[in-house]
Amino acid sequence: MANPVVNTAVCTCSFGTLPMVLPVTSQQTVTMCGMTAATIMDNKCTTFGMCSCPANPAVAAATAAAMGVLTPSACIPVTPAPWAPGVPTVTVCGKLLLNNTSKLMCQYGGVIQVSMTPAMTIKTP
Repeated sequence: MANPVVNTAVCTCSFGTLPMVLPVTSQQTVTMCGMTAATIMDNKCTTFGMCSCPANPAVAAATAAAMGVLTPSACIPVTPAPWAPGVPTVTVCGKLLLNNTSKLMCQYGGVIQVSMTPAMTIKTP
């Protein structure tokens, strides 16, 4: 069973070196477990440390300057699209709820996913 994502969930990128704490900015009224619920529109990622994706122009330039040796560069994610797929049956302020199985694509090729969320679902008998 998937878990809902809330403010302060930890995300990782397939090309990043560090995790990032997800800020919830799409809405500020609905909470779960005392924390603001995330929606698929919470796609404003800050940084994952260093990026090693060759499609990132900064990485490509650093790699070219290093005579072809892959050289990571500062990560500045470009995430214009929302998370997918979200929870189709639950909306938060008119937007789909984000769960920990959703993925977010960086325009440079990285796949961003939730690795830990403080909100957990509890299955009752």
